[in-house]
Amino acid sequence: MSKAEKISNFNPNNPGDPDSNIFGLPFTCEESEIVIIPVPWDVTVSYSDGTSNGPAAIMNASFQVDLFEPSIQDAWKIGIAMEDISAEVVSKNKILREKAKVYIDAFTQGVDLYQDQSKNKIRNAVKWIRSELWKVGDHSTAHIRDEVNEGSLWLNAWVKQRCLHWMNQGKLVALLGGDHSTPLGFMQALAEKYSAFGILQIDAHADLRNAYEGFTYSHASIMHNALGISQVSKLVQVGIRDYCEEEVNVLREQKDRVVTYFDRDLKHEQYNGKTWAQQAEHIVSQLPENVYISFDIDGLDQKLCPNTGTPVAGGFEFEQAAYLIHTVVKSGKKIIGLDLNEVAPGENDEWDANVGARMLLRMCNCMALSNHRI
Repeated sequence: MSKAEKISNFNPNNPGDPDSNIFGLPFTCEESEIVIIPVPWDVTVSYSDGTSNGPAAIMNASFQVDLFEPSIQDAWKIGIAMEDISAEVVSKNKILREKAKVYIDAFTQGVDLYQDQSKNKIRNAVKWIRSELWKVGDHSTAHIRDEVNEGSLWLNAWVKQRCLHWMNQGKLVALLGGDHSTPLGFMQALAEKYSAFGILQIDAHADLRNAYEGFTYSHASIMHNALGISQVSKLVQVGIRDYCEEEVNVLREQKDRVVTYFDRDLKHEQYNGKTWAQQAEHIVSQLPENVYISFDIDGLDQKLCPNTGTPVAGGFEFEQAAYLIHTVVKSGKKIIGLDLNEVAPGENDEWDANVGARMLLRMCNCMALSNHRI
């Protein structure tokens, strides 16, 4: 059956068919204007894992999302489809996450098994860490660190290849994590297609740490690594409310390249009479013509994502964040790609995934509109 025939036979008012693709849509990746690449990876998370289950949870929750978009007539007809979740990525993530947990435990206790362990104060910790290393089949914390970094390099290359595969066919691509380390390969792929582009980061965290906890490609280092891509001409961060002195120094050193709108400052301006519409327009004005949107779900108020890996008090309401993305479209700028990360399902609770699925659909529709695919 052709895409035109599928559109003719599809009733968007019916309940989502779980045997269909994401959002209950009948399209394949080859037929769709937008392809979603799921990346079930949370190897380097430092507080609470589970975001590797985000893509599957969002897929399951997506069948409950109504397709009607009041601002875009028949938006569903463009076609959105998600690739199958990679069993290879799932397997590598499981193995490396178990090892990373041991490394992080050792790191937080100040234990390095390449150093002298004669001091009594760390002897018990060393004994415990050695027993944990034995469980994961390794011999040193440093070896685990190197293995995780190599695994992350592999993931970056895998993501880049999958993104280029679809981009070379004229598709718009959305990446669905996983933790916030996952889109680096996507940004590298975009750097092969665009001489310059900006990043709009919606997030609670600045993510500008250098090799956080020893992991070069940590979720806390994604924007530090993104700035290593010369084609990234501007980074505009919005909603930031958890950051360290190291990151503040980066902001000072790269003030012409990085603009940060802190959650506290935005809210204080609103308390003094400035509207979110005015703020959103100012934020978008800082961006170049080509825009990549990187959305960490913890940029939202925690009540909307209670199970995310590193929740922080404060943040945006759902429609506030969506309004900002719509403002990008209204400005005439082009959304060249996007990611949604850090959605972690709760136990017997699909609330986080429900919110994530709805935001993902809104973002995809906005990207299609900004590229005149609708």
